[in-house]
Amino acid sequence: MAKPYELFYWPGIPGRGEFIRLALEDAGAPYVDVARERTDGFAEMRKLMEESERPSFACPILRHGKTVIGQTPLILHWLGPRIGLAPETEATRLWLHQIQLTIADFAVEAHDTHHPISMMFYYEDQIEESKRRATWFRTDRLPQILGWFETILERNPANAKRKSPVLAGRSVTYADISLYFLIDGLDFAFPKAMKRASRKAPLTRALAEGVAARPNIAAYLESDRRQEFGDGLFRHYPELDG
Repeated sequence: MAKPYELFYWPGIPGRGEFIRLALEDAGAPYVDVARERTDGFAEMRKLMEESERPSFACPILRHGKTVIGQTPLILHWLGPRIGLAPETEATRLWLHQIQLTIADFAVEAHDTHHPISMMFYYEDQIEESKRRATWFRTDRLPQILGWFETILERNPANAKRKSPVLAGRSVTYADISLYFLIDGLDFAFPKAMKRASRKAPLTRALAEGVAARPNIAAYLESDRRQEFGDGLFRHYPELDG
């Protein structure tokens, strides 16, 4: 039996850990969500972060045997080929990694709409700044974000022969799964703005729908392993949706 991957992330919110969970779930790879599933899991996670010779600054962290990796894009860059969610050629894998890094940047931008000053302040302490940031994000940045993905999907020649488009190569990769989660989070946080912006991004919307329909992903989304959005990366405040 294959040794399970160990995922370390804060319990109670999907957050950045969800990018890793979804990839593992899609691949059917055995894993342990340490802080959620082990009695002493949270303490184990804190120890890993604070006492390791090479401590990660933040979660998520993935451990497999003696290999310990932090930072979501790097984890997926290492994990993807091992669970069948990465292209075969090095050039395409590097392109995929670039896409994943950009997805991570966009996720931070979405987060900063509700915490534009500091994570140490409550949302209620920065509402006016959040409204200003969210207006820029909805009207300027969101169309740019979806437009960039749309361009990538249009230029991937493999999509001419696929019902559901993919970002790189000829089959679904971890970046496609991550883009699904980004779109799902944006739909939750900005339902009105996303409805408007998605009209010009049909391929991006089709990708997200295709990933959500994949058997293992669909089963996960219906399971109690999935954590709902809340006080995490993606948050819905009606006054920020415009």
